[in-house]
Amino acid sequence: MNIAQPRFVPPSAAAAHDPSRMLKALAMGGLILVGACSQAGGDGDASAGAAEPPMAGADLGGPFTLQNADGETVTNQDFAGQYRLVYFGYTFCPDVCPVDVQRMGKAYAELKQSDPELAARLQPIFITIDPERDTPQVAQEFADNFGPGILGLSGTPEQIETAALAYRVYYSKGDARDDGFYLMDHSAYIYLMDENGEPVNFYDRGQTPAQMAADIRKWMTS
Repeated sequence: MNIAQPRFVPPSAAAAHDPSRMLKALAMGGLILVGACSQAGGDGDASAGAAEPPMAGADLGGPFTLQNADGETVTNQDFAGQYRLVYFGYTFCPDVCPVDVQRMGKAYAELKQSDPELAARLQPIFITIDPERDTPQVAQEFADNFGPGILGLSGTPEQIETAALAYRVYYSKGDARDDGFYLMDHSAYIYLMDENGEPVNFYDRGQTPAQMAADIRKWMTS
């Protein structure tokens, strides 16, 4: 069983769509400066009027080394100068991950249509937490289902654990059935990171792709 154990334990996938619980978990983990994000995630533009991004100062994000579908090594430094949307999930996920990656893809597509230059500075990334089944090629094929431009990444179990720890992502392999099939329990949030790899905001199912796109545009142009 592969289990990433971050410094705090965020809610499982089944409870990963309650912003108030997420904020409480982040605050308990000391990841967000007091007063910096009273409504992060909530309504797609919850940060309106804030002097700084909702997740400014959060201890989230950091170095990682993974692989893309071409067999190339990809690190966090490869995205220097770009904003990023980062989501951790897995391709065998029956419901949560497809919906979330679709939302990420639609938000990205909306930005590309409304502001191509802005979208060119944004990289959406899908990182698997199930490297046992999700090779880099499988991760990219999954990402491709939700629109062009989403980067799918995988790696060794150790590399995935390092990336998940950096982003405070919880995941755990469930019990396998007789045929070997299993599910993964995991936290499920889309993180917006700035051009320096610092956290800006996070999104859950409380926002539509249009609201996500509007919030991303706000922070990228502020």
